Amino acid sequence: MTEWGFYGRKQELAQIQAILDRGRFFFCAISGRRRIGKTSLIQEALRRTGSARKAIYVQIPDSDERGVVQAFEDSFSDTPGVEVLSPHTNNFQNISTCLLTLWDSGITTAIDEFQYLNRKPLRPFLSELQKDIDRARLRCGDAGYLDDDTRDLWKQVDDTGHVPTSGLFTLGSIHTELTAVLEDKASPLFNRVTDTLHIGHWDSATLFEMFREHGIADRHHQLFLWSIFEGIPKFYRDCFDQTILKPDAEYRRVTLRKMFFEGSSPLKDEADNWFLRELRGRYDSLLTILARLGPSSHGALAAEFARTGPDDAKQFGAHLKVLVEKYRMVERQLPVFATEKQRSTRYVISDNFLSAWLAALLRNVRLARIRPLEEAVEKADTALLTHEGMAFEKFVRQTMEECSRKGVGDFSLTDLVRGYWNKADGSDIEIDVVALDETSKTIRFGCCKRDGDKHDRAVFEGHIARFLTTKEGKRHSDWTTQKALYSPVFSDDQRTRYGADGYICVDMNDFDLWLQ
Repeated sequence: MTEWGFYGRKQELAQIQAILDRGRFFFCAISGRRRIGKTSLIQEALRRTGSARKAIYVQIPDSDERGVVQAFEDSFSDTPGVEVLSPHTNNFQNISTCLLTLWDSGITTAIDEFQYLNRKPLRPFLSELQKDIDRARLRCGDAGYLDDDTRDLWKQVDDTGHVPTSGLFTLGSIHTELTAVLEDKASPLFNRVTDTLHIGHWDSATLFEMFREHGIADRHHQLFLWSIFEGIPKFYRDCFDQTILKPDAEYRRVTLRKMFFEGSSPLKDEADNWFLRELRGRYDSLLTILARLGPSSHGALAAEFARTGPDDAKQFGAHLKVLVEKYRMVERQLPVFATEKQRSTRYVISDNFLSAWLAALLRNVRLARIRPLEEAVEKADTALLTHEGMAFEKFVRQTMEECSRKGVGDFSLTDLVRGYWNKADGSDIEIDVVALDETSKTIRFGCCKRDGDKHDRAVFEGHIARFLTTKEGKRHSDWTTQKALYSPVFSDDQRTRYGADGYICVDMNDFDLWLQ
């Protein structure tokens, strides 16, 4: 039986390895969405350094000082070799003293959910942590940011002679709260970070590698999984633990039932526990509207939101701004060639899992409480088809950029891949993919369909023709034009038929081959 492995992250591992190999104090801030693999990345990096390196891991609770102290006590007592420290951690100051001792001893500390320290009851810990970091960096000759009086003060009280050979990783998932803790000039930790690292989704090359290892060769199966779980390692690990990360003729219903609908399903409450809990009940209705409408203009969203009354309408703009800027759950999209001031902006949920949950899964998970389970699963599966089509467009654009970045594939990009629409509702011109190579003056228009037989070339060419009459289209009239069709799989017959009419066919087999 295939075991679960550690996939991808070569660049991130190398960066952490370089930090650990310095042999002196560091303060590395790591950010990324929940379940993206921040903790696993550190564990893997430490494992590769050998058993001599010790580390403790602490997850900050959304609590008060007592809760944080208890979390540190538990971590100290559970880690061989540092349990002797636990009796002394009865307040923030004592924890701070213990951390400095750990760093002196070469023991790495990882503090997860670090953004919670921006909550008022926990902010005093930041000041204590600042003192430790300043003293550690001073001992390493790395405290040029301190004023002379502060350096002299710490030299007077810090006569141990120890030079810290390890340091601190902080992990966080809410961008703006992390920014407030680490980058705000009023924060005690301002200018203290020595290294930063953002952990994103697995790229397509890593996904294809993982699918190959687990024998999932069906491209529609791969797309189905990606449309829900995107590049989030923990969710695929959950699928593996449920013994469903393998070929199965009934993969759609088996995956949905095992992961979301049964009593022991690991992701049954995932969105409520991790995404929507952070919102504290204020924004979930707006997210649900957006998930069900799909890509929407500001006006369309506002009109739908206002149907519940004028009081809610007044909160719409503020809620949308917070979802875009603070939580990054919503993405503001502009068509290619557009300026920031154009009114063709669309809003979409940026995370596949959250979009799938709100658009198709949530209502049917609830339905299963009063209706037969298989009926609810079937309804969820049907509702996911629309979501999957939009997810495939996203997959194509991202994978084209990855191929170009790695110098492989069939199109060299000089700009990010985006779609084009001249009206936010797409009622006039709607082109899924517009790719530009300014070096060769080549523009590629792409159409994405889940089914290779569903490409309506007459409609597609009508959209291209109307684009070429626009101001931006006329600017590219002397460029070489390519027409490309994208689907998970093309048969040899489809490639022959479409190719005879001047179309380039690209499917997930091509992407996989290019990225290997």
